[in-house]
Amino acid sequence: MRVPTISITSTSDSQFTKNHVVDVGEEEKLSHECKELLLSVPRERGWRTPYIYQFQGFWCQPKQIQAILSFHKHFQARDSDVIVATVPKSGTTWLKALSFAILNRNRFPPFSNNHPLLVSNPHDLVPFFEYKVYTNNQVPDLSIIPHPRLFATHIPFASLHESIKSSKCKIVYVCRNPFDTFVSSWVFIDKVKPETLPPLSLEEAFNMYCNGVVGFGPFWDHMLGYWRESLERPDKVLFLKYEDLKQDIAFQLKKLAKFLGCPFSMEEEKGGVVEDIAKLCSFEKLKNLEVNVSGKSILNFENRHLFRKGEVGDWLNYLSPSMVKQLSQVMEEKLGGSGLEFKVVS
Repeated sequence: MRVPTISITSTSDSQFTKNHVVDVGEEEKLSHECKELLLSVPRERGWRTPYIYQFQGFWCQPKQIQAILSFHKHFQARDSDVIVATVPKSGTTWLKALSFAILNRNRFPPFSNNHPLLVSNPHDLVPFFEYKVYTNNQVPDLSIIPHPRLFATHIPFASLHESIKSSKCKIVYVCRNPFDTFVSSWVFIDKVKPETLPPLSLEEAFNMYCNGVVGFGPFWDHMLGYWRESLERPDKVLFLKYEDLKQDIAFQLKKLAKFLGCPFSMEEEKGGVVEDIAKLCSFEKLKNLEVNVSGKSILNFENRHLFRKGEVGDWLNYLSPSMVKQLSQVMEEKLGGSGLEFKVVS
């Protein structure tokens, strides 16, 4: 059975000047509305674009800002929708695969040889609002997508479409230890940023991260927005941690399935369906699939760059003791007292 995906068509390259330089080589013309907005908001040096802009309280690249503006204008949530929300570089691809496999396990048994995840990148099956659905001035007809519709976003909770907040749709959120998130982000950006931009050193990126100047950041506001909502409305938002998924994937999959309203039956558990989904969506399985070692599923990002190590604690290989102290202080200051904590392996 064919799975509907959101196709992206490129338009001609353009640049927006007028005292601002926008994303060299990005394939779209910014709308007048977006241009005017960018002239009126704070900006800082970008990670993979010349500048990053403060939009609705978070930092974002111009192309994504325009897509979010379109998202706010055109999207309408349904009660049956599922939204996968994440901090960038926190297990997004993995959570997309897991959510798709769980929701569609009756249509596509996880042990089948023709499962969509074997031939499609998770980002094609669970499209981002800001990177795929509404990018390049698209306003697609989302009514063709069968229920439950499954979308994804990096947008902070406060800036989600009001229909998402007010409807009965479900939000699954995952975040990761900020130490590992930073390292994963810096390594990823170093691979995908245009050669026309100057290098961004580890030290420079780290200071920007600690100051909150990172895509869809500050990271602490992003996490706390979904964290607090999950405490107030646990039936609306399921808050997951990457480290917990790594430690006990079976337990977390059962929790996720129950939250989504399709718990595993006793027969499924005895039949190994939980383990089959975990295996199908494992880092090792996804990383080595042909579809994930070639092609591009998100803008100009090559799929092979979406999979690196998938390890917990890799930050130990990158950060100095002074950096560890600095980020630990930021986390204590911003997250302290919220109940949201992360174990720092040393």
